[in-house]
Amino acid sequence: MKSLEIRQQFLNFFEEKSHKIVPSAPIVLKDDPTLMFTNAGMNQFKEFFLGQREVTNSRVADTQKCCVFLVNTTNWKK
Repeated sequence: MKSLEIRQQFLNFFEEKSHKIVPSAPIVLKDDPTLMFTNAGMNQFKEFFLGQREVTNSRVADTQKCCVFLVNTTNWKK
């Protein structure tokens, strides 16, 4: 099974449980100088947490893009 299919099955599951499917946030945010990048998949809800927008759906689901940084430390001085 491909990752796109797994992602869609995940979203379908929550949609069937009356969750509103919302788009994921971009990894690098362009309109928010307080955040360098998306770290936990919750950035698109920041305005709700801060009370700047009214909550219209009590159940939401999304999938979040991910960027993994791998660092090779084998040659670092100890």
